[in-house]
Amino acid sequence: MALACHVDRSETLRYLGYRGQELTEELEGRIDGVIERCERDLRPDGLFAVYPVSAPASPGALQEVPRLELAGANMVLEGASICEHLRGAREVALMAVTLGARSEQELRRLSALDPLEALVYDAACSSFVEAAADALEDEVVRYADACGMVTNGRFSPGYGDFPLEAQPSIVRTLRADIRLGLTVLPTHLLLPTKSITSVLGLFDVLPSRHEENEACASCALRATCEMRKRGVVCHGRTRT
Repeated sequence: MALACHVDRSETLRYLGYRGQELTEELEGRIDGVIERCERDLRPDGLFAVYPVSAPASPGALQEVPRLELAGANMVLEGASICEHLRGAREVALMAVTLGARSEQELRRLSALDPLEALVYDAACSSFVEAAADALEDEVVRYADACGMVTNGRFSPGYGDFPLEAQPSIVRTLRADIRLGLTVLPTHLLLPTKSITSVLGLFDVLPSRHEENEACASCALRATCEMRKRGVVCHGRTRT
């Protein structure tokens, strides 16, 4: 699924560590040029699939690792964070987005030739893939609305205690290796690096606990997170 989205300049600056300091005209021009090149050359792509919850997470269940089973996916989501995030969900959406191999090739080329340009390009691509994830999440929201349901926010492997080890299962279930060209490395990170997998819950009625950002609430870095101090969260959405 081609995703219509744009690089967020302010997010690009955030990824570069910008905190209001004055930028030189040369750097401003370089940033704008890189953003323009990203939007011209890269084609964000993504897909999602929705599965019923076959074994709901039970807060009273005695199990070493909380688990939630998805019907028809041959997949189990593990971890207290993801089970709490999806508690009460009728269905679960798995999603994956990527900027594709070209972004990876250009990052490697620039890293060898122009480290500063590579740094800016990396930041712009990070902003771009987050925008792509937002665009795909909007598609899930529209799907849920058409089914008379509502969604909570996306939750990715690595949030809270939802392990990166979940990435191979998500990629395999979505066939994202074939359909998007994703590879899961032995470290459970994705290649191309500018790729994201996520999970969303679909609910008849959204539980009140989802009014706050659970990804932050359950994160071990919450107390020291520099992003939260600047009023943003790691998936790029401004906190209210």
